Amino acid sequence: MVLNVNQLTKKYGKHTAVDNISFSLEKGTITGLIGPNGAGKTTTIKCLTGLLRPTQGTVSILGKEISRIETRTYIAYIPEMPDIYPMLTVWEHMQFIAYAFGLDNWKAKAESLLVQFDLSEKRNELCKNLSKGMTQKVSILCGLLHNPQVIFVDEPMIGLDPKAIRELKKIFCELKEEGKTVLISTHLLDNAESFCDSVIIMKKGKAVWAGAVDKLKSEFGHTQQSSLEDVFLEVTDDDSV
Repeated sequence: MVLNVNQLTKKYGKHTAVDNISFSLEKGTITGLIGPNGAGKTTTIKCLTGLLRPTQGTVSILGKEISRIETRTYIAYIPEMPDIYPMLTVWEHMQFIAYAFGLDNWKAKAESLLVQFDLSEKRNELCKNLSKGMTQKVSILCGLLHNPQVIFVDEPMIGLDPKAIRELKKIFCELKEEGKTVLISTHLLDNAESFCDSVIIMKKGKAVWAGAVDKLKSEFGHTQQSSLEDVFLEVTDDDSV
């Protein structure tokens, strides 16, 4: 397994935001992390990326603890709000990332990413002039420049138009084909069902179900024609698991 999470817990005082969750992700897969607001999805992702220190439990990437600085080079984190500098150009963002990671011979990779993300013509554009979809692309390509093996993405499609959403889905599927492992937190269940190999459902800080969508439907007595949304609402209902 590429990612292993064992008994992860995160508390803020008496409040438990993430409650003893365990799961693992395989190479070359896309997994949707879904759940109601306040379920603990963003806190989980921040613990997985090392941005938050867990109260207890372990997270390992390729067999190495996430707490080790060198392990961070294996991952990329794409936040809900693109973390970009408005007065830098697209290319200057990539230069910044290359210098931050101490990358050698990075320009060919950067050029390839610009082509893949259809941003070649915007390479010298200040990021303050880009659309939400384009700034999200800049955030993603900066995350990919150092060739991470695991990509964590938090609500990447909020505020995007249908064309931008389709382009992002295509990009995630291309990453999967390259052998990357992608974990996406999202509220857009129809999109999650269309391109995720599996889902992890969170409720009140707990991971109440994890596995392939078709198995989820069968386990809860739904036909394969049922939507992920139908099953999700049943699983996360206050009277259910």
